[in-house]
Amino acid sequence: MNLSRMLAARAAEGRPVRVGVIGCGKFGAMFLSQAGRTTGMHVVGVADLDLDRARSQLARINWPAERYGAASFAEAFRDGTTFLIEDAQELIRTDGIEVVVEATGNPPAGIRHALACFEAGRHIVMVNVEADVLAGPLLARKAEEAGVACAMAYGDQPALIYEMVDWARTCGLEVVAAGKGTKHMAHYHQSTPETVWEYYGIDAERAALGGMNAQMFNSFVDGTKSGIEMAAVANATGLNVPRKGLSFRPASVYELADLLKPEADGGTLEGRGGYVEVISCFGANGQEVPHNLRQGVYVTFAGADEYVQRCFAEYHVSTDESGEYAALWRPSHLIGLELGVSVATAALRGESTGHAEGWAGDVVATAKRDLKAGEVLDGEGGYCVWGKLMPSADSLALGGLPIGLAHGVRLRNAIPFGRPVTWDDVEIDPKDPTVAFRREMERAFA
Repeated sequence: MNLSRMLAARAAEGRPVRVGVIGCGKFGAMFLSQAGRTTGMHVVGVADLDLDRARSQLARINWPAERYGAASFAEAFRDGTTFLIEDAQELIRTDGIEVVVEATGNPPAGIRHALACFEAGRHIVMVNVEADVLAGPLLARKAEEAGVACAMAYGDQPALIYEMVDWARTCGLEVVAAGKGTKHMAHYHQSTPETVWEYYGIDAERAALGGMNAQMFNSFVDGTKSGIEMAAVANATGLNVPRKGLSFRPASVYELADLLKPEADGGTLEGRGGYVEVISCFGANGQEVPHNLRQGVYVTFAGADEYVQRCFAEYHVSTDESGEYAALWRPSHLIGLELGVSVATAALRGESTGHAEGWAGDVVATAKRDLKAGEVLDGEGGYCVWGKLMPSADSLALGGLPIGLAHGVRLRNAIPFGRPVTWDDVEIDPKDPTVAFRREMERAFA
């Protein structure tokens, strides 16, 4: 609350919150479309390896060319404009930038940029949830040591779920489950960039107009992104991860309280204590579930006694038949259009909109088809593997290869369809900085 008032005060003082953005893809562009309309916020610089693409994106979101025509950071500060640059490290080092938005989606790049922000004393908003899940607990620890925020991105579903969990706990309610809805069927785990738009329900032309990357969006379809996002939620909230992975059960919003409660009470959860879970908007017959939560987030919670349960009934909260378990949900999310909440929270309060507190969940590369020895994995959303959510303890015991490191590595062994890939199955350089950082995280949080 009060963020817009605080931003307006900064604007009146002539010192808006100054922001740098790394990565001008879909999420970054959506944030930039609103940042230019937000009183008290100034995007000083945008870093992208492809400046022609960045300019095209800015034109697509209706930024006038003079707004991003600054020839230097100094000019951008002076005139309230934006400087485009290829070098993200230079952007991070620029004095006066308070918050960096990391929106590359590349785990090694995300870790490099986060560490550079900590060294420079910059807050960072990690749109790059892939990096957060690969090594988020250690990044959060290093951010705390540096005295800066390392935040989940508000508008993306993990931060919105975190907010709902925090709301319930602040109200003294026991969180039973939390998660999101999505479009999923069992065979989607084998989806590739060639099938993604058919499964996603849009045509290729519309995808191109929206600046959508087929491999990135395929990670939503094949279940990888759901696993990554629920790992981030589990690590931030301490909620449990299902031992068998996400169920993607079909459900309407009015079935949340009935389904997402412990098995002992007639639900589908392994036990009490709070779990992450994802529901699907499609039934097993391929038909869309009425009143589904395809783009939304939810929390289920328990009423501690008859009085609280009576209050649920009096205020028409959606509950199960017993009245003990209840659900609230948000039907949609606006991803980058809402990201300013994270930026303002970090700059004005020095707080994050969610960050890893521990290591509860991990996402392991799992074969989409029979893979041959010598093949090179193509990472999240590609043709070879999808990312399966599992408890971090199970991932460690298995020696599972994190999905964030499953790009550009060669297989030593053949992997049958459906089997997780392990560290021993791939040729990987233990001295690679990203690999070494992940291994350090495992040792610190096992």
